[in-house]
Amino acid sequence: MKKGLGIWLVLLLLIPTLILAQEEKPKEFVVYRDKNSRQNHYIPSGWMGDYGDIKLNDQFMDNPQSGSTCLQFTYTAQRAQGQGWAGVYWQNPANNWGTKKGGFDLTGMNKLTFWARGAKGGEKIQKFFVGGIKGTYPDSVNVEIGPIELTDVWKQYTINLAEKDLSYVSGGFGWVTTADLNPEGCTFYLDEIKFEFDPKMKPEAKKPEAMPFYVYSDRGSINNHYIPSGWMGDYGDIKYDGASKEDPYLGDSCIKITYTGNATQGAGWAGIYWQNPANNWGTVDAGFDLSKATKLTFWARGAKGKERIEEFKVGGIMGEYSDSDSASIGPVILNKEWTKYEIDLRGKDMSYIIGGFCWATNIAVNPDLPVVFYLDEIKYE
Repeated sequence: MKKGLGIWLVLLLLIPTLILAQEEKPKEFVVYRDKNSRQNHYIPSGWMGDYGDIKLNDQFMDNPQSGSTCLQFTYTAQRAQGQGWAGVYWQNPANNWGTKKGGFDLTGMNKLTFWARGAKGGEKIQKFFVGGIKGTYPDSVNVEIGPIELTDVWKQYTINLAEKDLSYVSGGFGWVTTADLNPEGCTFYLDEIKFEFDPKMKPEAKKPEAMPFYVYSDRGSINNHYIPSGWMGDYGDIKYDGASKEDPYLGDSCIKITYTGNATQGAGWAGIYWQNPANNWGTVDAGFDLSKATKLTFWARGAKGKERIEEFKVGGIMGEYSDSDSASIGPVILNKEWTKYEIDLRGKDMSYIIGGFCWATNIAVNPDLPVVFYLDEIKYE
């Protein structure tokens, strides 16, 4: 009997300790705090797209948000790898694209916060994100925010992770931007990147996007969505300029596309998909809810007139995360003057679209090569 009482006394003494241990669970998990900080987790090793356009100073000492250093990124927008976009993933371990076991169990956290500023103000980041790495060991979460236009003073941003599965996160943080958003490049700074627990944080419900919803408005416009990354067929025959000043329909720029018809890849045809995120052929869960749209409109013209585009299209990308529907027009014979075109979306399921816009043409229908044409004001309405 005395032995039993002794056991109960020990358990009673342990209960406050167990409760205290539960209360002292860490309320933050740091991605980056300061150069060589022991609290840092993840490594900015996953350079993507035009990685040759990125420069990183991981110990920039001029005006950090806190501590003695911050991260300085310079993006030149020179298209070193011919992609038109670039970005960086913070990974664990370094260069882990889902091929290695790693990552962290961040269950209990419900947001990621970070501080950012631009060198001048007006720098545009297409998106900041948590998770999204695929592969043999995929992340359990994929959440993004953006586009974001930075100011020249430090500002804190939040990625809402409430009720998300954070049990395995190897891609702790990342950013992507594009040459269309920053035609002259940009320099920006990041500091104090960390996961946190906030008892007031509530889950964000995904809402349909407000209309109009632009694919392309103007060079560098924060309203631009999707990336012209899905080059198809004879992709070596395409030249893309998203900041052409050759008689834009509206604003100070338009898109200029040149198709040489040299059959560089032997296909005899070529085209471009505007995707979210870049190069997403249905492998990433990142579609926009465009269910409020009843049409997509755009303006186009040919350099000479009579250029033939076989198809203009929205949606239609298949894969694990397929577009919810598709619609198209074509063939279209372009005029030399700006002409408005419309793709009717009435009756279409536009609730999930990763392929925001697309064009395709071929050698056979364009005897007068090269084909040069212009696009402007591409938007859902």
